[in-house]
Amino acid sequence: MPTPILMPALSPTMETGTLAKWLVKEGDTVTSGDIIAEIETDKATMEVEAVDEGTVGRLFVAEGTEEVKVNALIAVLLEEGEDASSINEAELGASAPGSAAQSAAPASAPAEMPAVVEATSTSSGNGAAAPAAAAPVASGTRVFASPLARRLASQNSIDIGLVGGSGPHGRIVKRDIERALSEGLPKAAAVSGSAPAQQFALPPSDQEIAALYEEGSYEVVPHDGMRKIIASRLQQSKQTVPHFYLSLDCELDNLLQVRGRLNETAPKDGDGKPVYKLSVNDFIIKAMAVALQRVPDANASWTESGMLKHKHSDVGVAVAIEGGLFTPVIRSAELKGLAEISSEMKDLAGRARKRRLAPHEYQGGTTAISNLGMFGISHFSAVINPPHGTILAVGAGEKRAVVRGNDVVARTIMTVTLSCDHRAVDGALGAQLLGAFKSCIEEPGMMLV
Repeated sequence: MPTPILMPALSPTMETGTLAKWLVKEGDTVTSGDIIAEIETDKATMEVEAVDEGTVGRLFVAEGTEEVKVNALIAVLLEEGEDASSINEAELGASAPGSAAQSAAPASAPAEMPAVVEATSTSSGNGAAAPAAAAPVASGTRVFASPLARRLASQNSIDIGLVGGSGPHGRIVKRDIERALSEGLPKAAAVSGSAPAQQFALPPSDQEIAALYEEGSYEVVPHDGMRKIIASRLQQSKQTVPHFYLSLDCELDNLLQVRGRLNETAPKDGDGKPVYKLSVNDFIIKAMAVALQRVPDANASWTESGMLKHKHSDVGVAVAIEGGLFTPVIRSAELKGLAEISSEMKDLAGRARKRRLAPHEYQGGTTAISNLGMFGISHFSAVINPPHGTILAVGAGEKRAVVRGNDVVARTIMTVTLSCDHRAVDGALGAQLLGAFKSCIEEPGMMLV
C-alpha cells in the first residue's frame, strides 16, 4: 500500500510552512532517516527525514510552494512491487491525519498536565522496585523515547518500536534498551497495513515535550492553583486584549531630594523609630493615582456593553511571592498621603507574601504598577491584568548623561513603559496619561496641587 508523506509540524506553533526544496525526485529510492526535503517555518529552515523506506512515487507539492498546511499530503512512497498507477490521491488524503474527512469529527478537549504518578512496580531479585514496562508500540505509530535511548538502539541495531517503555507515560528510556539487549525483544504484534506516522500535535503533548530531554535531566512539578490562574488570565489577556506600549524617561533627582527630606523629618514612635520610611515606589503609586485623575478618560476598563469610567484611582501593585505574584490594590490612592500609602503597601505586601490577603484586597482595581527596578531591570513591558485598562512597568533609576543646553550633566533617570488596552485607551490618551505621570514624578509638589 502506498505510504503518504505529510507536511510535518516542525514546531509547536507551526500551522503552515513553505516547501523550500525537494532533495529527492520521483523514482528515487529512500530509506528511513534519509533527508528528503527542506521546509521553511516561521522560525527556521529545517530538514525533513523519510519515516519509511520505499520509492518516491509522486511529489504532490512543488518546490517553493508557500503556506502548505500541516498534515497536508506532499508526497507518496511506494513499496516494492508497487507503481505509480496504484496511487489514489483521494484515498490517501482521506486517511491522512488532519484531513478534511477526519477534521469533521468532534475535537476532544486538550488534556491537562497530569500529576506525577508512580509507575506500578514489581520486586526484582535485589528487592529494588522495577517500573512496569509499557507494551511495545505498534508499527507506524509515534515512538516516545529519550535521545539516549534512541542512540543506544541505533548503535545496537534495535528496532525501538518493539521495545516496551518503562519511563514516564510509557516513554522508552536507557534501562529499556539495556533490558532488550540482555533479555531479547518481544515478538511484534501483528499490524494490518502500515499506518502513517503521527505528526507533532499542536500544542505538543506532555510526552512529546518530555521526549526532547534526556532521562533524569528534569523533574515534573505539578502546577498549583495560583500558577494555573496566572497562566489562564495572562494568556487570555495577551490573546484578547490588544496591547500597545508607550515609554518615557523620568528624572528622579528632585523626587529623591524630597524623599530624603521627608524621611529625615519623619516623626518618631514610642520606641524612637520613624513612623514611616517612604520608598520611591510610594511616590510612583501616588503619581499614577493623581495622573489618572488628571486624565480621567484613561481611568477606564473595557466591557462589551460599555466603557467603565472609574471615579477613583484604585492602583494595584505587583508583589512577587514564591511561585507567583499577587497584585494588592491601594483603593482611592489619589485621596491618600504618601505616609498612608507607604504603611498600607507594607501591610498588603507582607500579607501577600504569606498568602493571607482577602480576595477583595487584590481583585478589581483600575490600573497596576509592576516595578522591577530593584532587580536592576532598566526597562520592560508588562502584561495587562484584566479588567485593568493599563499597567505601568517601572525600571531602575540610574545615572545617565543628559544634555542641558550646551552641557552634558549626570541625572538619575527612570524609564517607564505604559501598556494600554487599545479598546479603552488610544495612543494619544495613553501619551497624556504618561505625561501627567512624568510631571508628578519630576516635580513631586505637583501631586499636592
